[in-house]
Amino acid sequence: MTDDLCHLVVDGNDVLEFKLVRTTEDLENEDTSFGPEMCHQVFGENENIFGYTDLHIRLFYSAASLQTYLGVQYAEKIEASKSEGMKADDVEGALKKVLAPGYVTNLDQFVLLLKKDESFTPYGQLLHTFTVTPDDGSEKRTFEVYYCETSTPGFLAYHERLQTFLLWYVDAASFIDVDDEQWTFFLVFEKYASSEGSWRYASCAYATVYRYYAYPSHSRPRVSQVLTLPPFRRLGVCAHLLQAIYSHFTILSEVVDITVEDPSQDFQRIRDYVDAKNCETLAAFQPAKLLQGFSQEMANQACSKFKINKKQARRVYEILRLKATNTSDKTAYLNYRLEVKNRLNAPFQKKKLEMKKLQKVLKPEEFAATITSTGANETHGRLANQYLALEEEYRRVIHRMDQY
Repeated sequence: MTDDLCHLVVDGNDVLEFKLVRTTEDLENEDTSFGPEMCHQVFGENENIFGYTDLHIRLFYSAASLQTYLGVQYAEKIEASKSEGMKADDVEGALKKVLAPGYVTNLDQFVLLLKKDESFTPYGQLLHTFTVTPDDGSEKRTFEVYYCETSTPGFLAYHERLQTFLLWYVDAASFIDVDDEQWTFFLVFEKYASSEGSWRYASCAYATVYRYYAYPSHSRPRVSQVLTLPPFRRLGVCAHLLQAIYSHFTILSEVVDITVEDPSQDFQRIRDYVDAKNCETLAAFQPAKLLQGFSQEMANQACSKFKINKKQARRVYEILRLKATNTSDKTAYLNYRLEVKNRLNAPFQKKKLEMKKLQKVLKPEEFAATITSTGANETHGRLANQYLALEEEYRRVIHRMDQY
């Protein structure tokens, strides 16, 4: 691309504007706008859009029912006849592939659609209500968590609009197959009073959970996609959502345990917090027992009471033991670090044993071709870094537990 065309290339993240619109006043209020975290799943790997000057893409959703407006504005668009055949990227075409049918491109039409929110009530079964007092001292806010299935009346059309947010905030996101009845959904709405005094709702967060079969007649729910929309972050919404998922499934006798599919670091931190808060109430996780090391009793109680699998129960044990350890006591702190490092090092020790077995059956030149040399110092350094990163994560969880 020639230098004189570079001004026609923009980062898609910089020109996208989202809103969750409650009233027409929100349309002109910059405080209600937020942006994406990524756009490569819509505009390509480099996230660039070519061919426009002063490009501005507006994706506005009505706060409750998520009726959608798409506005694409620009000062100029490149003409193929004047630029050696180079064409501007088809912005609306790219968005049309991912937006739910029924979106409008006329703002007046969108304003009319806002009226649908006046009679909106959440889909599904109410599971949990909670209130939050924001850190900035503003008024207490009320939220409700609902449970839906693919058969819940009216839900799938709403979900088709809701899932579009995944593309901007969850890497490697994909739309799920809603024809599969094993999918279940958990939705969070803010419940607030309108200026007329009636109750209104705003979409805040949601999670999808797939009910996998477990032999012989059990199920193993797996939390798949979890998203809190940007205006509702840092309010503890996701922790309440996860707790509602647990509460829904833990009382079902057929559920073996609840797993999580490829959790992001942020979500793992929330999961650790919720699980640690829950396990802190169990007899097996009391300080005196924590200091004796991880036990089968801990794994059993975590699973029977909260459907936590053994791997996550071990992680919770490490968090709670760090919380119970006097780190000023050099011996106690050393014992803790050694136990965690031994667990972290176990896969490498196992690999070492496998390599020794391999060495016995392969010719020297064949064995040499299969190994990569890793010195003891390098292994020690890797383990030290891995441990420090993990302890930092654990301390963040403990800090949150101490705060709330």
